[in-house]
Amino acid sequence: MLLNLIEAITNGIDVEMEKNNNIVVFGEDVGYEGGVFRATVGLQKKYGEERCFDSVLAESSIVGSAIGMAINGLVPIAEIQFSGFVFPGYNQLVAHGARMRNRTRGKYSCPMVIRMPYGGGVRALEHHSESLETLIGHIPGLKLVIPSTPYDAKGLLISAINDPDPVVFMEPKKIYRAFKQEVPEGSYSIPLGKAKIVEEGKDITIVSWGAMIWEVLKAREELVKEGYSVEVIDLRTISPIDTETIIESVKKTGRFVVVHEAVKSFGPGAELMALVNEKAFLYLEAPPTRITSYDITMPLPKGEHYNIPDVKYILNKVKKVLEF
Repeated sequence: MLLNLIEAITNGIDVEMEKNNNIVVFGEDVGYEGGVFRATVGLQKKYGEERCFDSVLAESSIVGSAIGMAINGLVPIAEIQFSGFVFPGYNQLVAHGARMRNRTRGKYSCPMVIRMPYGGGVRALEHHSESLETLIGHIPGLKLVIPSTPYDAKGLLISAINDPDPVVFMEPKKIYRAFKQEVPEGSYSIPLGKAKIVEEGKDITIVSWGAMIWEVLKAREELVKEGYSVEVIDLRTISPIDTETIIESVKKTGRFVVVHEAVKSFGPGAELMALVNEKAFLYLEAPPTRITSYDITMPLPKGEHYNIPDVKYILNKVKKVLEF
């Protein structure tokens, strides 16, 4: 099948719902309308209102209900309409969902998926374009997944649905319909916690995820024209981090750059640089560098392109590391 990213997500949910009658899908406008981005279109018609339904407009209720369902035998897939709306439900997610296995000493787990479109690049309104990887990835008991291709989106989502613990699945809405890719029809899974080497190289390692991968790959094309050999790694799972793949790459290249859309301070880039310093310091030929958005609230539509790293900005920063 030739699918874009949003179609691959729909197909992944459909495949698993057909296999498992305990899977339920819900969220604001998720049922009849199929969600604001149509990620669940057709599922209510196929599986009925008991398995795919609209929730109340309350994120705390959505996440709290998902937790209750999960510890009582269902497998909920709940949608938060935009990642910036998650804060009312964040209390439930962190105080209860993430802690349930530890709190009950393994008696209960919380097999649920919280899906949410995230990131900028679509000129949206306030609270619609946040990149909140740090707020999720920092919490023990939560897994965080961010795909960058249709193939990965379906395989990672199926793994998330079948995981025994809560998984937050952030979807880069900028590339929902950007391109199509061949995706297998049936069920397949991509392991959580395993990064993907997108392009191999020997001069520098660049790690990214989500929509930013495509900006990095454009920058790589220019660097290759100038004679550089660039290794690009798609992290895919922000938590847990695939430390081994990153460290082995840095030991080979001696240089490390991380590119992400989230704000700079206390972000995933800082964690990744710390890992590189701790585990590959003696292999480094230049200081590890992070290329990120600024430490500001995401600007409104006319200004967001000044905030999100673009190809030119990535090129300039990477060249400084290469020429150090």
